[in-house]
Amino acid sequence: MIELGHETERVVPFRYAALTRVAFSDTDAQGVVYYGRYMPYFDLARTEYHRHLGHLDLRGEFAMRAMSVEYLAPARFDDLLEIFVRITRIGTTSITYEYAAYRVADDVLMASSTQTLVLIDLETRAPVPVPASFRDRVTTFDAL
Repeated sequence: MIELGHETERVVPFRYAALTRVAFSDTDAQGVVYYGRYMPYFDLARTEYHRHLGHLDLRGEFAMRAMSVEYLAPARFDDLLEIFVRITRIGTTSITYEYAAYRVADDVLMASSTQTLVLIDLETRAPVPVPASFRDRVTTFDAL
């Protein structure tokens, strides 16, 4: 299995990060990353985090409930970004993630985000409880 992320202790309190490179199609007319392109970067980090913990086989799907993003510096074409991710809260049916996107070349924080996702049943589209096995793995890894 190929994993695009890695465990890290470089940016506390994050313990996991994934690498991505800014593509030309990610940039706008000013030559910087279009603000909406950060969401796929965060999705990549979250997916790789779950791959690392063995959570890709959940019976259900995560649906976005809320998100906030703060843009701090402009990323440009070909910048290598390291997207840090961690879970900060696990509720009954929801999970809150925190992200920090750093440019690798100079270690500048480009953007940060929090997202709350709800685990839903694929057929009924209704919220379902987060499995205890998921909660246990995350609690052990991220020391919640």
